[in-house]
Amino acid sequence: MKSPGGNNHSDPVTEFILLGFPCTWETQILLFSLFSVIYFLTVMGNLCIICTVWCVHHLHTPMYILLANFSFLEIWYVTSTVPNMLANFLSERNSISFSGCFLQFYFFFSMGTTETLFLSAMAFDRYLAICRPLHYPTVMTVQRCIRMGAYCWICGFSCFLLPVYLISQLPFCGPNTIDHFLCPLLALASACIPLPGTVLICGTTSSLLIFATFFYSIGSYTLVLRAVIQVPSVAGRKKAFSTCTSHLAIVFPFYGSVMMTYVIPRSGQEEDMQKLTTLFYSVLTPLFNSMIYRLQNKEMKNALKKVLGGS
Repeated sequence: MKSPGGNNHSDPVTEFILLGFPCTWETQILLFSLFSVIYFLTVMGNLCIICTVWCVHHLHTPMYILLANFSFLEIWYVTSTVPNMLANFLSERNSISFSGCFLQFYFFFSMGTTETLFLSAMAFDRYLAICRPLHYPTVMTVQRCIRMGAYCWICGFSCFLLPVYLISQLPFCGPNTIDHFLCPLLALASACIPLPGTVLICGTTSSLLIFATFFYSIGSYTLVLRAVIQVPSVAGRKKAFSTCTSHLAIVFPFYGSVMMTYVIPRSGQEEDMQKLTTLFYSVLTPLFNSMIYRLQNKEMKNALKKVLGGS
């Protein structure tokens, strides 16, 4: 019996077919052009933030060091999915190798996990700076900030390392067709051995991580906004409020789309809607994030003007 992707269910899977966004050739060319521009703007926007933080000395503070790490993460986050998606727009087969699928799965979810940890670290930094200003210089030193960033990277890339490796060692019989533009947990449906426990563990772990970091960030910014209201200086209140709103403008869209994809039961969600929500948080939010920090954060905007003017 042939699977939709052309694989016998008894034969081992050596590649996966990503259906992506089925449409006419003209529409695929249009989508290729659109996402190429989005990818270019995302990479350049985040590179601008990294270079500005690197070149402007007064930005060598914990807040902007974390922001530079976050921007570096965003570049690789979109790179884990968009180049392959662009290649599939121009390809008739839309295939990805078995090892390539699991590498994409690992890096995509690891960087998504790292992003939630960095958002929590940035929320903690703002909480200390605004709610505990006298303790901030001694608690959040540059060295401690660098260690915090290193922990985010290490923990984010450690969570899925063993599960993805163990799953990739299992035999896969098909079907090898995935109705998505990247390799998600749906790839486990091709395993010769049913893996309900593995899917449940991965889903539970992801949900706990998403909710824990989300509520931590929201709790931190709630305390921050309460403290901002009590700031006597209008200028100081405006600056603190602007910083917090730029952070919250990143937190809500990211977590909202992630929860719609991984927390809401799939039975109540169309496949096309799941692809759109995944597209939003994996491709569009990195672009919006760089724009928010470049355009809404006044200190970053002024520093960026100096760097671009000097060059």
